Amino acid sequence: MASDTTFLNRTSVPQDAFLMAGAAIAAVALITIAGAWFFQLVLDIRPCPLCLEQRYAYYLAIPLAALVALGAAKGASRGLLGIGLVILALAALANAGLGAYHAGVEWGFWQGPTDCTGPMVDLGGGGLLDTLNKVKVVRCDEVQWRFLGLSLAGYNVLISLLMAAIAGWGLGKARV
Repeated sequence: MASDTTFLNRTSVPQDAFLMAGAAIAAVALITIAGAWFFQLVLDIRPCPLCLEQRYAYYLAIPLAALVALGAAKGASRGLLGIGLVILALAALANAGLGAYHAGVEWGFWQGPTDCTGPMVDLGGGGLLDTLNKVKVVRCDEVQWRFLGLSLAGYNVLISLLMAAIAGWGLGKARV
């Protein structure tokens, strides 16, 4: 009878690891993107094109990580759950690379993208000069906010590495 209990405990460990990793990644990604929107909408810190690109990984991570957690709770295939965590880890690592590139642009270590874009405006409604004065172009090489010496791009690197580490932990614990 003891071996049956051991067997049951051993099969639940992978599901628990998938559940915990998926839920943690979904929560971290959701909190991070909510923070980005808070900075943008409440504090009026506008994202540059690289900032917006860094959000794609979070838009992928939130639903995929939630699906991994839900799938683990419902007893989905370990292989499928493992693929979900691998995709999450790769997306987070790629995003950490993009964040590091962006932080390097901000620090002047290398050249950033040559194109900067501002919001689209209707030029027909009033004076052209007035309209152009209202356009706020956000440059990728100018930091709008720092805390403890790191910009939001720098924090994105750390958060993305954390999400990749959580996915790696889940995979290692589940032994996929």
